[in-house]
Amino acid sequence: MPYISKNPATMEVLKEFPELIETELQQKLNLSASVFERWKMVSVAERTVLMKKLAEYLRQNKKELGTLATVEMGKPITAAMAEVEKCALTCDFYAENAERFLTSESVSTDATESYVAFEPLGTILAVMPWNFPYWQVFRFAAPTIMAGNVGLLKHASNVPQCALAIERAFVEAGFPNGVFQTLLINSSTVASVIKSSVVKAVTLTGSENAGRSVASIAGQQIKKTVLELGGSDPFIVLADADIQLAAKTAKIARLQNAGQSCIAAKRFILVESVAQEFIQAMTAEFKQTIVGDPMDEKTEVGPMANEQGLQEIVRQVEESVKLGAKIETGGHQIDRPGYFYEPTILSNVNSIMPVYQEEVFGPVAAVIIVKDDQEAIKAVNDTPFGLGASLWTKDLVKAKQLATLIESGSVFINGLVKSDPRLPFGGLKNSGYGRELSSFGIREFINIKTVWIKK
Repeated sequence: MPYISKNPATMEVLKEFPELIETELQQKLNLSASVFERWKMVSVAERTVLMKKLAEYLRQNKKELGTLATVEMGKPITAAMAEVEKCALTCDFYAENAERFLTSESVSTDATESYVAFEPLGTILAVMPWNFPYWQVFRFAAPTIMAGNVGLLKHASNVPQCALAIERAFVEAGFPNGVFQTLLINSSTVASVIKSSVVKAVTLTGSENAGRSVASIAGQQIKKTVLELGGSDPFIVLADADIQLAAKTAKIARLQNAGQSCIAAKRFILVESVAQEFIQAMTAEFKQTIVGDPMDEKTEVGPMANEQGLQEIVRQVEESVKLGAKIETGGHQIDRPGYFYEPTILSNVNSIMPVYQEEVFGPVAAVIIVKDDQEAIKAVNDTPFGLGASLWTKDLVKAKQLATLIESGSVFINGLVKSDPRLPFGGLKNSGYGRELSSFGIREFINIKTVWIKK
């Protein structure tokens, strides 16, 4: 099957790209193996110069790159350009910090000298999703390549133009040919790539099923994996929260990228004493949201990326309403060309409903009302996911105490959950394992080697 680039706002097919045939794929694997032998010998200082050039290239071409994301997966153009800017920021971060992260660490032992060295592994395969077509890739690529590895990208099949643009960015910045390559291959071909002796480790951002499959295949080959999977992040509003600020933030936390984000707030857990006030405030925010043409800079919410995602949201909302959920606003597909769905709030949600049990990957907020803080934490952890959590309260002492009880990879107090190159990112439970970003991310795909010397 060819890769098809289709505009979700108009349903127009933009371009088609053929999949790599077996000989082409093998050529790319061979190139990756050979270029690694040279790239690993390049100094961190030289890599830094190239990574800085890549950051500059991204900034200079953010409109062109952002437009590709907008037409391929529907992200509003302002958000798409901001995504490219964030990628540039991350390239700068690793250009400026990789040498410090990778410097050998001396350890005092019974040896004359002993230290821990950090060395690259080789070719790392990245299997990436469409929802942040640049950011998901660069938060892997920048640290991985600065560490001396080389990268292969199997991107989502609906964003081939973005995938090829990323490879082109590395070439234009001056990286040696083959340091970063895009593989236009079918999902069924991924297994053979993982099994290739060229590939040393795999990172995946995607669904639980995809994570299980990749981890199983890699495990059989005894190859390391990092998995960043789904999330059903809680947005917890306690009795002493700043309700108006929380409601304004809730709009962004739920509706950014049309709700198609693993770390978007999805379950709004409200202490009953402030529940109605918060629902009213959040409903007002949702109703003011501008939904429309993603190429219009005023648009806040564009279409969903594909018909499958839209139909899944329709199913989850309809089944939950049948089970007693109440529509506060929205609740319907928008009658216009494209995969548009109304910003939606469902209240009276309980644990038997799809919007409670499943990850909701669209612009739908599920409201759960609890009696007190203890019941809130119980609801927070009543999920197979554990990616991020947003906790709202003016009592910071209590907030820190509650943060220790929340089963997630991150807790943001009085703010929305977001990824930041300075901080580690990842989850636990069915949200995956391993960490991206910060010093932890760059050390996921290196050989942490003990060197012990006796005179």
